[in-house]
Amino acid sequence: MSLSDYEELRLLNYETSTVQWVGLSTADPTDDASGLAEPSGNAYARVEIPSSYWGDAAAGAVANTTAITFPRATGSWGTVTHFAIFDAATGGNMKRHGALDASLAVTSGIRPVFAVGALTLVLG
Repeated sequence: MSLSDYEELRLLNYETSTVQWVGLSTADPTDDASGLAEPSGNAYARVEIPSSYWGDAAAGAVANTTAITFPRATGSWGTVTHFAIFDAATGGNMKRHGALDASLAVTSGIRPVFAVGALTLVLG
């Protein structure tokens, strides 16, 4: 059974109607989060994504309409390759994950950013 276009958009808009947090990982988190390798220390923290940062779902997807900026690293976070979206600032449940378009070696002074439209959620 497939979801209708209407239901896909409704679910995406519902998902982005609450506060979420995005984190980075130096490995593929996998669906069960067993591979999650978030940086630790050196000013790393997940970033809050308020509902106002998302546009309206269209064509089966929804994207951020505001840049999502991480803290400036005060030391190495390693090479981040993936991201994950959570329901809490620390701990909590991983809701989604994916690979970055390009890996990023985060060293002191680097401030990772998801530019407008760079974080897109789709059903599937």
